[in-house]
Amino acid sequence: METKEMMMSPTTMKMDGGSEKDEEEKDKRRAEEEDKKKAEEDEENGRLMLADGLVEKVPKALGLAPGLRVSNGSTTPQSPSETTGAPGADSGVTASGSGGGASAAGTTVVLGGGLRTLVVQQMSLERPRETWSKKMDFLLSVIGYAVDLGNVWRFPYICYQNGGGAFLLPYMLMAVFGGVPLFYMELALGQFHRSGCISIWKHICPIFKGIGFAICIIALYIAFYYNTIMAWSLYYLLSCFQPTLPWTTCSNSWNTANCKRYMYTDCNVTWSNSSTSPAEEFYTRQVLQVHLSPGLHQLGSVSWQLALCLLFIFTIVYFCIWKGVKTSGKVVWVTATFPYLVLLVLLVRGATLPGAWRGVIFYLKPDWGKLLSTTVWVDAAAQIFFSLGPGFGVLLAFASYNPFHNNCYKDALLTSSVNCLTSFLSGFVIFTVLGYMAEMRQQDVSAVAKDAGPSLLFIIYAEAIANMPASTFFAVIFFLMLIMLGLDSTFAGLEGVITAMLDEFPHLLAKRRELFVFGLVCVCYLGALSTLTYGGAYVVKLFEEYATGPAVITIVLLEVIAVSWFYGTNRFCSDVQLMLGFYPGCFWRVCWVAICPCFLLFIIISFLAFPPEVRLFDYQYPAWTNVLGYCIGVSSFICVPTYMVYYLLRAKGSFKQRLDMRAEDQSSMEEVQTRD
Repeated sequence: METKEMMMSPTTMKMDGGSEKDEEEKDKRRAEEEDKKKAEEDEENGRLMLADGLVEKVPKALGLAPGLRVSNGSTTPQSPSETTGAPGADSGVTASGSGGGASAAGTTVVLGGGLRTLVVQQMSLERPRETWSKKMDFLLSVIGYAVDLGNVWRFPYICYQNGGGAFLLPYMLMAVFGGVPLFYMELALGQFHRSGCISIWKHICPIFKGIGFAICIIALYIAFYYNTIMAWSLYYLLSCFQPTLPWTTCSNSWNTANCKRYMYTDCNVTWSNSSTSPAEEFYTRQVLQVHLSPGLHQLGSVSWQLALCLLFIFTIVYFCIWKGVKTSGKVVWVTATFPYLVLLVLLVRGATLPGAWRGVIFYLKPDWGKLLSTTVWVDAAAQIFFSLGPGFGVLLAFASYNPFHNNCYKDALLTSSVNCLTSFLSGFVIFTVLGYMAEMRQQDVSAVAKDAGPSLLFIIYAEAIANMPASTFFAVIFFLMLIMLGLDSTFAGLEGVITAMLDEFPHLLAKRRELFVFGLVCVCYLGALSTLTYGGAYVVKLFEEYATGPAVITIVLLEVIAVSWFYGTNRFCSDVQLMLGFYPGCFWRVCWVAICPCFLLFIIISFLAFPPEVRLFDYQYPAWTNVLGYCIGVSSFICVPTYMVYYLLRAKGSFKQRLDMRAEDQSSMEEVQTRD
């Protein structure tokens, strides 16, 4: 009996009259509580713990790296058949990807001829990253972003101006070799690193972090003027709810003596070069009121009607994006699909109008001789670039909310194809109506389609709708479609900024998203006030030509160079293989390394060699406005060299070591990722 008591450990001895079984249960609960407390302390400190108390990283010498698999910011173990670790290793080791989160798993390995259990825990203090509720939410958001107002007015105009059907050849070539590879690259970067356009650079090339700040400034500039176009559309929409559409008569207070009411029933009206349509005077003198402003040097007062319309637009925007992609992903089911329904309705209606065939022929008749002009290729490159929209931080933000193993390759091909086909479809919608207008006025289609930009929609198309039976119905759905197209792009542009700032300053903004979004929307509204003045249309044109074009193309050029040349194409392709399960083909690698940089450099040189002649209505922009425009463009790009200098000054080590621009966390990532 004494021998038995001596062999018993103190924790199994009977105490205070209790049974041995009760003591064992108490000790077990006490040990569990201690383990739980210790695990909570380890989670707070973010350490990697071993079950036997040793603290170290997962050694590659154990051969466990091939068993690691990253999935959606958390981890999932591979099957035993896929694990090629050390003999006796059981696939269970997990590690966290760059998206954050916490994970824990156990692995039994052979060490020194015996079995030991290795428990690896990687705890992160980062909040779990939000994800899309459904795959279709992501696809519709990307399609809604890529398909915007420019698809409706810019592509048809550029197409007929540059050779009609012949323009489709350079357009498709630029899409295949330039636009789509850039589109694919941004989706893959955002999905792999799960970061916005600012913080993503710590994973790629820290010295280029200024690119992210420049993208955010460009996005703000776009928000300053792009939403104003939606305010114009809302003004038109509200004006539709009258007994007679106000742009169909010349008896209004804003009309002039040159106004000619040219309806399909007015056969005795003679149209001259000095004549103006009721639609043109409604747009210029009632909506914009540009006749009250002599130019950019004197913009005049703010139009209170447009100010209220824009306030309503921004209110809708705020309540659609304040909660994140969970809410905006639901809204796009309406805003991204409704425009296609309206386009189909308008296409059918336009095809049944007299003279529609004239517009279609004018739209598609090829002029192969124009392909010898450099301007055609420049226009094709610029159109596909701005249509797909890489470089605005939106694709990075949207893709960062995807599951880690989502097939972004198929997503890139699908959404870019839908975008291009939508542009082509919009051409038929516009030019069937222009052919009808030419037939009605007894003019050439070229004379009717002389206006580009918003004027094509708010003057020519609005007048054509007014001449149709059931004009009020078609006017309502048309301007509602314009608002929907604009809202999608606004959601996307602001989400790019929000994601970038929340990822860069998570401790400050993560729990204050609603307040931050409210502040951002207020800044955008105040910045747009200059576009709501009597001369606001001149400001919109200035921002459109200078604030976004050359700057964002230069930013994307630096982005491609940083990823392909500094981060390395092989490393990037290995990331894609880890994420998607296949290595990008030779075509994509050549595009990223050489073709895309040449594609972007070609556009930049063309912009600098042939600066656009900016003109709106009868107003010729003076020379000083060119200087102002370039200053606005440089104000965003200056973030890139400024941050480079800041990075070199704050970095430690010798100057040569500071020039070493590898990603800061690359060494730690390589320890938990398998690269072929």
